[in-house]
Amino acid sequence: MLPQQHQKITTRGVRGMILARLDTGPANWINDIAMRVTSDQAVENYAWLGSAPALREFIGGRTPAELAELSFTITNKDYEGSILIKSKDMRRDKLGVITIRVNQLADRANDHPAKLLSALIVAGESTVCYDGQYFFDTDHSEGSSGTQTNKINSIAAVAATPTVAEFTKAVMAAIQQMYSIKDDRGEPTNQSATEFQVQVPVTFMAVALEAVTALLGEGGKSQTIPALKGKFSITVVPNPRLNWTTKFAVFRTDEAAKPFILQEEDIPDVVALGEGSEFEQLNKEQLFGIDWTGNVGYGYWQLGCLVTFTTS
Repeated sequence: MLPQQHQKITTRGVRGMILARLDTGPANWINDIAMRVTSDQAVENYAWLGSAPALREFIGGRTPAELAELSFTITNKDYEGSILIKSKDMRRDKLGVITIRVNQLADRANDHPAKLLSALIVAGESTVCYDGQYFFDTDHSEGSSGTQTNKINSIAAVAATPTVAEFTKAVMAAIQQMYSIKDDRGEPTNQSATEFQVQVPVTFMAVALEAVTALLGEGGKSQTIPALKGKFSITVVPNPRLNWTTKFAVFRTDEAAKPFILQEEDIPDVVALGEGSEFEQLNKEQLFGIDWTGNVGYGYWQLGCLVTFTTS
């Protein structure tokens, strides 16, 4: 038998693999709930304008309204991930191990925004957003809106293991709550909402998927949510980074504005200290890394609702 042939992997080849993998982009759910903003400076200031006025009967000329303004900032942070590959291994990657590791590095970079946004979701009950209240809170108030909440409870016999019927009722309660929210002029904010994302911890994955997709419920009764097909679109996202045991969140996804902001200074940059570099000559190793600069922040709290299961 002839000895196994060794295929040399070049620096250019590794860099190309990383770039190709990065082109696949982050998790799809990110674009549904986060506004992507390109940043060109260390700190970005966001002037959150109030809502436009409702139409009025044209009597006595126009009466233009002032827009309420609330501002906040998001500071960019630098992130990096790097791997070292021995130069001799670059010449004889028998089993494609280097390819696997390189792809994993790119996947980590693609997943980074999801990691940041997941932490933001979990911290929503204890971190303020643009109106000075916690993102998920019971006493939001702007202008003529009155006091409002995007944090509700829903009944379950066992809070950590709700039934399909209990989960269905909770999802609909969250959507109903978002429909009731008003803007700073007292006008409904979500009256045209039809598309929603349900973010659940892994422990709720099965019950959430069944609640949203099952055609029949217990005892052969029609489920509420599938019966609304054509009126509402509800997507379940099992998120392993949510450490909740009795909670989940619902976000509106069909609005131009979003619940969160993903601020990126630039696309991920690939760093390669490869074949022939001074680093490689001194260490007999090659370094490949990915740099990402940006951050995340809270957008519109009106487009999200946190649900906590309680037994009473």
